[in-house]
Amino acid sequence: MCRNSVSCDSSSLLSEEQLLCSICLDVFTDPVTTPCGHNFCKSCITQCWEKSQHCHCPLCKEKFTKRPELKINTTLREVADLFKKKCGSDKPEVLCDACTGEKLKALKSCLDCGLTFCKTHLEPHNHVSKLQKHKLINPVENLEDYICQKHERALELFCRDDQTCVCQFCTETNHKNHNTVPIEEESREKKTQLVKTQTDVQQMIQDRLKKIKEIKHSVELSERSTKKEKADSVEVFTALIRSIERSQTELLEVMEEKQKAAERQAEGLIKELEQEITVLKRRDTELEQLSHTEEHLHLLQIYSSMCSSPHTKNWTEISINTDLSGDTVRTALTQLQQSLNEKLTKTLNDKLKETVSTELKRIQQYAVYVTLDPDTAHPELILSADGKQVTHGETQQNVPDTPQRFNTCVMVLGKQSFSSGRFYYAVQVRGKTEWDLGVATESINRKGDIRLGPEDGFWTVWLRNENQYEALAGPDVPLTLREKVEVVGVFVDYEEGLVSFYDVKSRSHIYSFTGQSFTEKLYPFFSPGLNEDGKNSAPLIISPVFKTE
Repeated sequence: MCRNSVSCDSSSLLSEEQLLCSICLDVFTDPVTTPCGHNFCKSCITQCWEKSQHCHCPLCKEKFTKRPELKINTTLREVADLFKKKCGSDKPEVLCDACTGEKLKALKSCLDCGLTFCKTHLEPHNHVSKLQKHKLINPVENLEDYICQKHERALELFCRDDQTCVCQFCTETNHKNHNTVPIEEESREKKTQLVKTQTDVQQMIQDRLKKIKEIKHSVELSERSTKKEKADSVEVFTALIRSIERSQTELLEVMEEKQKAAERQAEGLIKELEQEITVLKRRDTELEQLSHTEEHLHLLQIYSSMCSSPHTKNWTEISINTDLSGDTVRTALTQLQQSLNEKLTKTLNDKLKETVSTELKRIQQYAVYVTLDPDTAHPELILSADGKQVTHGETQQNVPDTPQRFNTCVMVLGKQSFSSGRFYYAVQVRGKTEWDLGVATESINRKGDIRLGPEDGFWTVWLRNENQYEALAGPDVPLTLREKVEVVGVFVDYEEGLVSFYDVKSRSHIYSFTGQSFTEKLYPFFSPGLNEDGKNSAPLIISPVFKTE
């Protein structure tokens, strides 16, 4: 039925509830008003009074000493007719069952006759006293739904014990001594409950609209904060780069100036040395000449002065400093670079950890209850009674080799399956040297040697040799993790084709399979690895999910 409102004039607005007859629970047909002020369909109130010894209002129960003369409320009829026209497109037209030629539009359906009548064929029900007692309702196509299939009588009562509509005969047989009330009364109560339910639903809608608004506002705040943080980071990095470039320029200038100073010093020393060489060459020439002179007296007179050392500088300790402190600068810059890298790496890791932590909080709301399925477990696997732990027991148990059971590889599936939506679970792997975790399709191979890869229906990550992690993505992807994983979180978004693995303790992302296409049920997948003489004996434990702080 249309949930609309109809404007009867510029100042009034009536809803469908105000246009419903409380007897037939449909929009008024020829509405009349009783002295107490309540409105009913003319035929409905007429039938009601025909069946009763006293005339009273079905709603407020006011009794009338004599039967009121009822006149059609033309204004209300116009509003009701207008409402019917506005809603007419939602309801198929019901035709008269009694018309033999062209079937006319029905006016009422009779529950006692089991037929629907047009205005002309309804006339006998308005004038024949026996027919006036029949139960008339607004025309319906599925009239059989209003008739008791067992007794072929109108369903006029509602059994509250069995919560079903019954006829008068039913109250004398199967529903004898049951709490029954007229369907009109039960309908009114149900409508009251519906109004409350509708109010609750509307409140839920408003709450969710408010939550959407809050989320959008949070995203806007986050976007503004991120934009500012990015701008601040760019500003800081730009200033840092400029500072480094400026320092580099200044350092190069200092080094260049040192080089020039060394060159000037060298030039001065060379000039001084060349001057001394000139003096020494002159002395050498004089000595050469004196050694060949025949003037003995002259030789003896100047011998002392010629044999004395010329006035020259002691050049033994004099040198040019070739060390411009390059190693010192390089060491200082290297230390600065290491320190900067460490701080930036820590900052980035903290940011990444914060991002992953936020992501973990988001996906952990999709945590599901997961237990191990003993019917799929390899015979050497030992499962705990609660289905939460599995370890390799080295000796085979006496279990049937069913099609569901792994018979060669020590593997087991979860009992729960998922074919839509998102789900998350966590597994403790502390103390183990090898394990396999992930999800698998229902149709995977479970017999003989098994290949693990998306093309084989597996999306898994494993550990081997205590510290070798790999994602079995076909080809396998080696994984470098900062620390040994103790708890693995597995998240699946079925529709998005996403399988992600997380290190819950360090709040870091391990690996994600993206762009996958799932077409069948997915099961959590586990392998604790082999227990070799006590090595790798720790169990895999499906852990309760605690939201990360």
